[in-house]
Amino acid sequence: MHAWEAIQKTLEYIEDHISESQEIDELAAIAALSPFYYQRLFSRLVKKPVREYIRYRRLANACEALGRKENRILDVALEWGFGSHEGFTRAFKEAYGITPEQYREYPVRLNHFTKPDLSLGYTLIDEGVPLISDGLVLEVNRRTLEQPILFIGLSDYVPIDGQLPLGEATGVDVPGEVWRQFHERKGSISRLPRSRELGVAFLGDAPEGSFTYFAGAEALPDADPGEFKLWQLPAREYVVFGFEAESFEELVTSALNKALNYSELWLKKHGMVNMLYAPELYYDFTPEASYMELWLPADNQQD
Repeated sequence: MHAWEAIQKTLEYIEDHISESQEIDELAAIAALSPFYYQRLFSRLVKKPVREYIRYRRLANACEALGRKENRILDVALEWGFGSHEGFTRAFKEAYGITPEQYREYPVRLNHFTKPDLSLGYTLIDEGVPLISDGLVLEVNRRTLEQPILFIGLSDYVPIDGQLPLGEATGVDVPGEVWRQFHERKGSISRLPRSRELGVAFLGDAPEGSFTYFAGAEALPDADPGEFKLWQLPAREYVVFGFEAESFEELVTSALNKALNYSELWLKKHGMVNMLYAPELYYDFTPEASYMELWLPADNQQD
């Protein structure tokens, strides 16, 4: 068994018993490692100590329960392995910058530490060959966009702290909030009928320590942006990572995080780098949709 497989085995166990008491000795035994070496290896591969990782995964589960207002906050805390209301509130605010009461009163999208799929760091697929891993189906192909595509929508500056690395940072999901505002107002924009929607991170004129995030839909050729913003997907060659997930919520959270992280590995292994922008293209932005594509403008790395 490879080292990553031993740790992945315990990640699955942790997830299946997330609200229960979990001891380091027990997890180390599942991985067939000494407690000392298990904790060192876990921290290196997962980027968090074992107990901190468990706490973040419990918080991610607790957030869903908090959304149901019939659940008392104390009951949510106890259900997901926190010993008291005070301990739960302290952990929640440390992770997300707000209290459970504030989250319940003013719901916002949050970034959670997602369960990693360590196999993605050790698997390299050829173009056109689907990769199936932990609920994710992903395929890589190169495409040339002959004509640029114009999008209309909203944008905001996003502080890097609390957003990156994807799937590891915790805090308010600012790009998710841009999407929420866009969907509330998109009925008044000049978009093509049944148009695709796009989210894209790029530097733009963002202040130091931040990036710009845009969310929008394909615009009519003569669209007047008015109070909205325009962004153009340039004509060029792209490396396209298309992927599916079991639900739309999983698609735009854990699946997107895994696909973005895997794209970095794939490009690096092929001597390519993307330093420009990272478009997420949605073909059917509905709760039932479960497919999207990353269009990465990757070039060969220069020595």
